Amino acid sequence: MPEQSLLVKPGKGAEYHYLTAEKAGWTYLNFKTRLLQKNESFSESTGENEYCIVLLGGNFKVDSDKGTWETFNGRKNVFSGIAHTLYLPRHTQFTFSAKDDNTDIAICWVATDEDHPAYLKQPEEAAIEFRGGDNANRQINSLVQPGFDCHKIVCVEVYTPAGNWSSYPAHKHDERKVAVDGALLEADLEEIYFYKIDKPNGFAIQQVYNDDRSLDEIIKVHDNEAVLVPEGYHPVVAGHGYNVYYLNFLAGSDQSLANTPDPQQEWIFGTWKGQDPRLPMVTADMNNKA
Repeated sequence: MPEQSLLVKPGKGAEYHYLTAEKAGWTYLNFKTRLLQKNESFSESTGENEYCIVLLGGNFKVDSDKGTWETFNGRKNVFSGIAHTLYLPRHTQFTFSAKDDNTDIAICWVATDEDHPAYLKQPEEAAIEFRGGDNANRQINSLVQPGFDCHKIVCVEVYTPAGNWSSYPAHKHDERKVAVDGALLEADLEEIYFYKIDKPNGFAIQQVYNDDRSLDEIIKVHDNEAVLVPEGYHPVVAGHGYNVYYLNFLAGSDQSLANTPDPQQEWIFGTWKGQDPRLPMVTADMNNKA
């Protein structure tokens, strides 16, 4: 269990989140967010870590000893397009420069002993999937998907229309399980949910619980807040009237999303009668209109 609350509120500075694995009370995931104004920059080294930088809004240029990358069609905010995602390997020196005011980014870093190629993933490369149905329908954009050329990090962004359930039926990924034939049934993963809400005062509700209810928390989450999922099931519901975005960073035993559904909710799979007409909420075409 983390030493702190599962709810992480933003600070007031430009670097409005900074959460190390040590502070979270777990092993792999480190996380920060940063809001930069036009022409502001920062420089750092990835050291012994691989990095995933997700563009939440604005445009950037990154100069590094592994290459240079620049965005021209960054979304204005998370509700106006799909992310650009920059993967940087360990031992990379880089300078990140904002090209627009309110350039908003989220960064995950995880220790690694492997070398993988740097890569800027464009919005149109992100596979879009609709999961669930009826009022449990949502959109998932794969940013650093299982099979991506990296070591530990997995990253997706999820859009949940107002009033809908998400990450539902609930699932967990807190113990590694392998089938007799060697197939991975469940990975042991730490996870961060980082939220954006489309209107002021909007909110989501997230539950984090395990089978014996030694962990059982219900958390009201607002814009720019994060929830830590160290173990257990973790469903979400978007407040009525408020569209909800969350960015998931995961890392652990495998570069995978293998999970186990809550056995009390498995019966819900396949019962849906339709898809929510509000989906998709964003597409890559929207980036070019921002």
